[in-house]
Amino acid sequence: MTATRPTRKGARVTGSRARMHPRRRVRSMFIVSLLVLTVFAAQLVRLQGFDAAAMSAKALEQRSAKRTLPAARGQITDSNGTVLAESIERYTLIVDQQAVKEYQKRLTPKGPRTKVGAQGAAADVAPLLGLPVADVQARLSGERRWYPVATDMTPVAWRQIKKLGIGGLSAELTTKRVYPAGTGAASLVGAMTNAGAPVGGVEQLMNSVLAGKPGEQRYETTPSGLKIPTGTESHTPAVPGRNVQTTIDADLQFVAQNALARAVTQREALNGYVVVQDVRTGKLLAVANYPTFDPADLGSLSRGGTVSNKAFQENFEPGSTAKVMTMAAVLQEGVAKADTPVTVPSELPRSDKVFKDSSEHGVQKLTLSGVLATSSNMGTILAGEKLPVSKVMEYFGKFGLGHLSGIGYPGEQAGVVPKNPTGSQRYTVMFGQGMSLNAVQSASVFQTIANGGVRIPPTLINGQTEPDGTYTPAKAPAQQQVISAPVAKTLGEMMESVVSDEGTAGAYASIPGYRVAGKTGTADRYDEQAGRYLGHTASFIGFAPADQPRFVVSCTLQRPIKGHYGGQTCGPVFTEVMKTALEKYQVPPSGSPAPRLPATFDGFSLHEDKTSTGTTGSTGSTRSTSPRSPARTRTTTQAR
Repeated sequence: MTATRPTRKGARVTGSRARMHPRRRVRSMFIVSLLVLTVFAAQLVRLQGFDAAAMSAKALEQRSAKRTLPAARGQITDSNGTVLAESIERYTLIVDQQAVKEYQKRLTPKGPRTKVGAQGAAADVAPLLGLPVADVQARLSGERRWYPVATDMTPVAWRQIKKLGIGGLSAELTTKRVYPAGTGAASLVGAMTNAGAPVGGVEQLMNSVLAGKPGEQRYETTPSGLKIPTGTESHTPAVPGRNVQTTIDADLQFVAQNALARAVTQREALNGYVVVQDVRTGKLLAVANYPTFDPADLGSLSRGGTVSNKAFQENFEPGSTAKVMTMAAVLQEGVAKADTPVTVPSELPRSDKVFKDSSEHGVQKLTLSGVLATSSNMGTILAGEKLPVSKVMEYFGKFGLGHLSGIGYPGEQAGVVPKNPTGSQRYTVMFGQGMSLNAVQSASVFQTIANGGVRIPPTLINGQTEPDGTYTPAKAPAQQQVISAPVAKTLGEMMESVVSDEGTAGAYASIPGYRVAGKTGTADRYDEQAGRYLGHTASFIGFAPADQPRFVVSCTLQRPIKGHYGGQTCGPVFTEVMKTALEKYQVPPSGSPAPRLPATFDGFSLHEDKTSTGTTGSTGSTRSTSPRSPARTRTTTQAR
């Protein structure tokens, strides 16, 4: 059934063909339009009224650019303020290649301005940059709105380029790290990569202090990326890094580095290190390494240079320089005195091995002082075995071995000291084989003896200075009495015998006018790459003046080829560096002659030992467990 449509006047129209009255359609359209406009108005009120700040900020963000403002990295100085590392102002030259096309200049002083473009700009800029004109023109030409033309530009060069008035050229401020001490302190100070990352040394150790906090610049740009001169601009200034003052003396560092470089070269050694320490404070005055590298050219690392500071980072078996710790334990525990007789046989069976000294000899009648002076391995064993080996190792630990220094130096090694060695290692550790340490630890042992038995852990940082000039000193390390002052004095006098006619250092380490106490060392060297003992570690460590100690100087050469005894190879280095330290700090000469502790007893004379084939030393034939791996064994022990 379908709807009908009455035809009489005023009847309602129904059905699918019904039509709305025109007035009603107009009214409906008006209402809908009013609703839409109301929504638009409400949105407009929200955007311009309630959310105006947020929308404005968002719009500004979309047309803003930001640039990081580098923080000036703090200086690294020596103890006297001499700069070892600092950042200097540099610029990066930037070009808008489209703008530089319009460059105009007068070709004659009074002539009209002529458009010369990128070619003319390159001709003017290249000489100021020290670059070929063709290279600069290639960088100025193109359609890019931002392109780096040159880096590491000096402030003078940038000022000269600005005077040219070349549209489209701008500069961004950067910094460059420079090292006035060059290679002389490189392994200690470290370096920075082009990306601003620290590479070793104090640069890495104190990076959080030196780095500062970068700032930020924000500015409005056009759609093409150009800065709007009248646009909104804001700056968050960079916070400069703090300056770091080290304990190093740049003059001593220079002398130590050069003396070491000559010794490594002349002796054809693999590497070497020299450490200078202040007896009274424990401060490191020099830490030299060779080979080293050029901090201004990190490419030198691929040409044989090394950023490693092996004085901190390389463990090695010290040999006879470790005997002073065994003697300290023996004296402190009261099982022997300096003049205690020690009858040293021609060979000494212990465990499953037979020990011998470096040169064949008959029975020797030595005092404990004579054992140290002649660096007798067998004599050291005979004295040291009066104590439990665990007690000897306890003293090694008190001297700082097996523990990090507390400096926090990157890659520092703690050394390896067995707590209760067994077998042949129970004896070899007494003369410095079958255990290991680093060069800084080794110097610290002698600092303890020279300082009346009081160990002051080595330090490298004096303090830091805020950008406002406020100086904060580093916290002083805790001190420890390792041996008594009388024992330290006796041991020092025994060590003076080493630098006598009867000692292994002889004239190599003597300094006219000053009493010197020290110890030589020649140890078999374990080669990690070869997987066996190969070559030697030669060393000499001493302090002066022996009667009023001020400085410790330690020299170590690894795998020297031309000569391998410690006194012969390292004694001259010690002498040169120590003489410089005594002279610079105006240390007065010794006020009394060196004591002559008896080296022998019962009329025995070392000079008349007819069976000796050479200078008495201390090489023992043995196999001892290496401190690196319990499974490794060795066939020869050199420790003179």
